[in-house]
Amino acid sequence: MQKTEFIAEVAERAHISKKEARRVIDEALQLVTEQLQSGERVVLTGFGTFEVRSRQARQGVNPQTKAPMAIGATRTPGFSASNSLKDAIRGSETTTGSRRRNNKEA
Repeated sequence: MQKTEFIAEVAERAHISKKEARRVIDEALQLVTEQLQSGERVVLTGFGTFEVRSRQARQGVNPQTKAPMAIGATRTPGFSASNSLKDAIRGSETTTGSRRRNNKEA
């Protein structure tokens, strides 16, 4: 699902215009970004947690020259799904998986 499809679906489900849905979603994403930039975690209960993860400096290899190279430390955004979200996905996999198995057998 692309962002425009997501916005359209939210607008339909919330009975608001696409313009209003776009504004709300853009502001929510901007808020998450700002919180992560300031080093804060964003916890959406029942969905998951966004946080900044630190990656240590390490040695790598240049794939073109095979020469060793230093890869600097960096910060990257991370997401951890909540148990509720994981359970919801696992539940749909079971249903989808059984349908797939039945289609293969047929």
